Amino acid sequence: MKVWILILGSMKPKHKLLTYIFYLRKKYLNDRQYMMILSIVIGFLSGLAAVVIKNAVKFVKSLLTAGFNVELDNVLYIFYPVIGIIITVIFIRFILRQYVGDGVPTVLYAISKNNGILKAHNMFSSMVTSALTVGFGGSVGLEGPTVATGAAIGSNIGKFLHLNYKQTVTLLAVASAGAMSAIFKSPIAAIIFAVEVIMLDLTLASLAPLLLSSVTAALTSYFFLGMDVLYPFDIVEKFRMKDISLYILLGAVTGIVSLYFTKIFLFFQNFFSRFAKWYIRLMIGGVLLGVLIFLFPSLYGEGYEATNSCLHGSTLTLFGNSPFYDFRDSATAVIILMIAIILLKIVATSLTFGAGGIGGIFAPTLFMGAHVGLLFAIIHNSLGFDQISETNFALVAMGGLIAGVIHAPLTAIFLIAEITQGYELFMPLMITSVVSFMTIRIFNQNSVYTIQLAKRGELLTHHQDKNVLAMIKIDKLIESNFKTVNNEATLRELVEVIEDSHRNIFPVVDDEGFFHGHVIMDDLRHIMFKPELYDTTSVRSLMIIPVYTISPNDKVEDIAQKFQESGKYNMPVIDDGKYVGYISKANLFHEYRKKLKEVSEY
Repeated sequence: MKVWILILGSMKPKHKLLTYIFYLRKKYLNDRQYMMILSIVIGFLSGLAAVVIKNAVKFVKSLLTAGFNVELDNVLYIFYPVIGIIITVIFIRFILRQYVGDGVPTVLYAISKNNGILKAHNMFSSMVTSALTVGFGGSVGLEGPTVATGAAIGSNIGKFLHLNYKQTVTLLAVASAGAMSAIFKSPIAAIIFAVEVIMLDLTLASLAPLLLSSVTAALTSYFFLGMDVLYPFDIVEKFRMKDISLYILLGAVTGIVSLYFTKIFLFFQNFFSRFAKWYIRLMIGGVLLGVLIFLFPSLYGEGYEATNSCLHGSTLTLFGNSPFYDFRDSATAVIILMIAIILLKIVATSLTFGAGGIGGIFAPTLFMGAHVGLLFAIIHNSLGFDQISETNFALVAMGGLIAGVIHAPLTAIFLIAEITQGYELFMPLMITSVVSFMTIRIFNQNSVYTIQLAKRGELLTHHQDKNVLAMIKIDKLIESNFKTVNNEATLRELVEVIEDSHRNIFPVVDDEGFFHGHVIMDDLRHIMFKPELYDTTSVRSLMIIPVYTISPNDKVEDIAQKFQESGKYNMPVIDDGKYVGYISKANLFHEYRKKLKEVSEY
């Protein structure tokens, strides 16, 4: 103990606390107990982050829209979203001066490519920017930024405490679960979300921290925001066996709508990426978004009121503050307007992101799902078939859209059951969610969250070998200590190079560094000791052109596959025709074993 007192007394104040924490941990706690305590702390902090974001958006929105007059003030919908996004962009570009990120994809990237580390500003920047974006009417949700905030809290606590990779990623995942639990008041769905979407391996070691974080965050949300569910729902009609075929059909419909959601979202991402100037993106996205919200006010913000309205079988929110208010009693107008709202919601969401806003896609997905389900039931009932519950189908379709858009059917089932208390509709939720997931998987193997990461080879999955390979950086594998020989050289010059080398491969390059082939020591043994051939034998006649080469842009998984297919132990790395170095099978698998040990330690 005296030794620790001396150490503490000699360190700077910020290190005294850290050293004392290490001392208490080593003396009183094992690794699992330590992680459980940290999970409770992180769950509480993630819950607070959700509370702050929710209240901030509520305050901004009420400040802007209180006392709206349908005939006079609706025109403000054109300007509010643009103003909010302008303030958001100014905050990011001129005050924060750092990239904020897109919520869940940012978390997935941190796990796969940045050792689970998120920048410290992510602990507050997503809260500020999303509150401004959504509060001023940006057509996005708060779930992604809340998850990113929680994940940043877990990541930075892990970094501060010098935890290893596995522990840091576990904290990042349990923080994401805590944020999800708090924002939706859905502790069970949050745990499944961490496994299905964040890709955390569900083991006994990770289960307890997940439970503790999720429960703590939900209790924090209950304490500050009340215990009411997000979407109050009363089941008037129970599930009927004869409706199974309709729920299967609804699953196919929501799967197709999920595909539409994904395609439109990616289209606008690519569209806005063409504009290098941020103010051009802001102008195009902001103006178009303002016009859309002016015409269809239910697209404003998260859309919770419209979603709740659908869950109660009402379509009045479609017409509130809208130029189409006089058509509210027309059945045809209701159907046309609902189709328009469904198709345009993801457009409004994409415009919000494209203009520079920060938010999430959960709320837009729930919004679209509720409208798809209600429209499905309205059309069915209007055709004279046996009447079905419009509210039940609105609720179940929400699960179908979530399952299809984020490719997470279990998350969808439990999330909808928890946020609506619609547990009696568990069976149709399961049917529709699974069918929706199966439908979209025919067309897309990756979700909105993961499709871009997968294209770049930056996505982790539940396949451990692929994950470990994906985490290896190719720069660490390249060896450049091979002696090169000129393509115009003779055997004599090659022998001189060999005398000064400890390798058995000699890359052949020209004066500009372009790779022509290589000479292998084993192919020289029969002539190396025949001096009479030194000046008459050219390197060109001795070199071989390898069938397999590596590009610096290759995925490490593909490099491993090349070694397996070729049976070679060394392969040259060529960048646009120029020689870079070699990668050896031994070095690759040394790095693999090293990384595997890192990710397996707790």
